[in-house]
This record gives sequence, C-alpha cells and structure tokens, in this order.
Amino acid sequence: MAKSVKIDYSVITPEIQMLTDKCVSNSLIDPQLFVDHKVNRGLRDMNGNGVLTGLTEISEVKAKEMIDGEAKPCRGQLFYRGYNVEDLVLGFQKDGRFGFEETVYLLLFGQLPTKEELDNFCKLLNFYRSLPNSFIRDIIMKAPSTDMMNTLARSVLTLYAYDNNPDSTEYSNVIRQCIQLIALFPQLAVYGYQAYDYYKNDSPSFFIHDPKPELSTAENILYMLRKDGNYTDLEAHVLDLALVLHAEHGGGNNSTFSNRVISSSGTDTYSAIAGALGSLKGPRHGGANIKVVQMFADIKEQVKDWADEDEISAYLEKLLNKEAFDRSGLIYGMGHAVYSLSDPRAELFKGFVGDLAREKHLEKEYDLYARVERLAPQVISARRKMFKGVSANIDFYSGFVYQMIGIPTELFTPVFAISRIAGWSAHRMEELVCTGKIIRPAYKAVGERRVYADLKDR
Repeated sequence: MAKSVKIDYSVITPEIQMLTDKCVSNSLIDPQLFVDHKVNRGLRDMNGNGVLTGLTEISEVKAKEMIDGEAKPCRGQLFYRGYNVEDLVLGFQKDGRFGFEETVYLLLFGQLPTKEELDNFCKLLNFYRSLPNSFIRDIIMKAPSTDMMNTLARSVLTLYAYDNNPDSTEYSNVIRQCIQLIALFPQLAVYGYQAYDYYKNDSPSFFIHDPKPELSTAENILYMLRKDGNYTDLEAHVLDLALVLHAEHGGGNNSTFSNRVISSSGTDTYSAIAGALGSLKGPRHGGANIKVVQMFADIKEQVKDWADEDEISAYLEKLLNKEAFDRSGLIYGMGHAVYSLSDPRAELFKGFVGDLAREKHLEKEYDLYARVERLAPQVISARRKMFKGVSANIDFYSGFVYQMIGIPTELFTPVFAISRIAGWSAHRMEELVCTGKIIRPAYKAVGERRVYADLKDR
C-alpha cells in the first residue's frame, strides 16, 4: 500500500498567485465613480454619518444634538431601551450587584425585571448551561482552532444539529434558542481556549470547571478559566461592567447589522449568530482591543520614560506618519464612527480601570494609558483636519483590563461576543417581529458591456 503524502493546501502556488493578480486587477473600481454616483460607501454619507436603514427601540447611540437648527457634537450617551447606561451602571454599583443578567433581560424583553423575574431568568440561564453529552470531547477538543472566534462560530453551527427544532422562526422557539446561546457562550469560549492551550503548550492536564448556578456570568467566566477557580470581588465586578457596556450598541454596528441582514432572509438562529460572530472577529470591530494592547506593548519598548509627555507625543507622531508599530497610520483605541467628544462606555470604564490597576500594582501602566488618552487627540488634531472631535473609545481600556484580570489575548474578542449576543438576540427578535422584507441594498453596475462573440478572437 502506497504511503500517503501530506499536502499543505495553504501554500500559495504560482498558479494561485497568477489567478489572484488577475482577480485583483479586474476588481478595481475607479474611486471617482463612487463620488459621481453618490454612493454611500460603508453605508455612510460624505460626512461619515450612518445612512438610515431601519428603526429600533432596543438602544440609542447619541453623539450629536440640535443647536440653532444644526447638528453639533455633544458628550456621548448610550441608552438601553430608553435607560441611560450610566444610570444603569450607577444603580448596579449602588447596590453592589452584578448587572449583566439584568441587562440581558432589559434588552431582550424591553423592561427591567422585578427581583422575582430576575431570579427566575437566572434560573433559566442556569438550566440551559448544560452542553450536550460528549460535546466537549467530540466538538471542542477535536481539531482545536488557533482562533477562538472560529471555535465559537463552529460550536454555534454544530449546536444546530443538537436542536430538535432548529429551523423554526416561531417567536417562542427563537427566544428559547437565544437564551440557550446566551447561557452557553461563556463555556464555549472558555472550554475552546482550554482545548487550544492544552494542545498548543502540550499541557499534561486539561481541566473543566462546570459553571456554578449561584455565580453570575462574570464570576463563572473567571471561575471556569482559572485552574484554582479563585478571583477577587473587584475582578468579577469589573468584568461584569465590561459585559454590560459591550452588550449592545445600536443596529448599525457591523456585527448587529450582519445579524439583522441574515435574519431578514428567514434563516435559523444558529446561522444568524454565526454570521455575527464572523463580523465581530474582524480587527476593525471586535478585534480592535487586541490592536490597542499590541500597540501599547510597542510603546513600552520604544518610549524610554513613560512619564515624558514629549517622548510619548513623538511616538504618537510616528504612529500617524506610519513609522511605528504596524505602520497603519492609526492610533488604536482613539476615535469612533459615531462618538466624537466622548465615548460614554470608556468614561464609565476608566474609573474601574484605575481601581483594578492599584489592586494589581500596575499604576505606572495605567498612568501611561491615561497620558496617551490625553495626548493623542492633541497630536491627531494638530496633524489632521478634524470635522469632529476625537476621544478614547471602549477598546482603549478594555484590553488592558482583560490583561490585568488574566484573560488570555485569545479570549479578548470572545468575551466581547459573550456580552454582545444579548444585543444580537434582541435585534434578531425585533427584525423577525417588525420586518417583512429581506434586506437588499442596491449596487450599481459600472463595468463595460461585452459581446460574447468576441470570444472567437481568444
């Protein structure tokens, strides 16, 4: 019997490269045509404002206010079902309770729960925190991926096969599926990472901690992730705050809009959520906090004196000039597609970041972040013509927080997904309840017409 030969299909052969070059050269469209035809690229107008494509009652992102009949930038605000997120967070802090489960209930069902309703909802989440028999062995541990977002998406699509009624879009069935996925996402992410880490580092052991019913989602993430299962109260509450602040951000953000587009086709919940996961994985969306952490690692190497503001500003100039880090010309974590003067999520997060930095004895690192946050807008506005302000966004601090809590870099974006599936679920239901048309924006064909008979001259 002939010995099998292992083929690496990922190698780019000369033929593939030739075909790639042909594809790219025949895919270019003159940028001026987008202007001539008034195309709102990225579904944004010439001023960067999102094109109105739908209505929602789930959340509101406010970054402008009308003054003398003109829209002017204002302090950023975020509302969940009409409630200012700042008020919600302050309420959770005042009572010292975890807020993510309450936030999920609010987003999905449109009103804040009573204590009894919240207790019953938490019991329901705990009921659905059981993975199918052998799922960990057969799905998560086999062929572990180097990217946890792909692991999450694969797990979600595989759960379709374990559902006795996967395709029904009856409202009660979709609600059941959404609650189940919200409950399971922490396990799918953490167990997926542990399987990856086990094979990557050739670890002698592979531990699995089943979630505890008496713990919050944030507590269970830390409990399942750590071998000893221990965590501090501050760590759990900061992670809970991160989950609350990432849970929802309007229907126009890329992953939520992807979810609504897919849902409008009438497909199943698993396909819609998997599509949203694919969108969130991108470095321009959910992967942005990883870029911030990597950028700061380079800052720490290149800037000798972290307290020298001139040296920090010089490095930021190099970033803008494409002379430092990844040479993209970007200062990651600064600026937002909607917010200009401030991102309310970053402002709420910052106070807790300082407390956590003191607990972890990382005050110098926190001071460096604070200096960059203050200096970057000055450097950017001095170099580039700004039509709106620029400020730190939620990604600026979130990666630093996850590092301090001990969450591996590979899980940064999955933690975002663990939170954002709350908003995805609410938007999927709103799309099914309110909309009867498939989402189909127009694309204008600008290629030249050709005659098939010309083929004879090949």
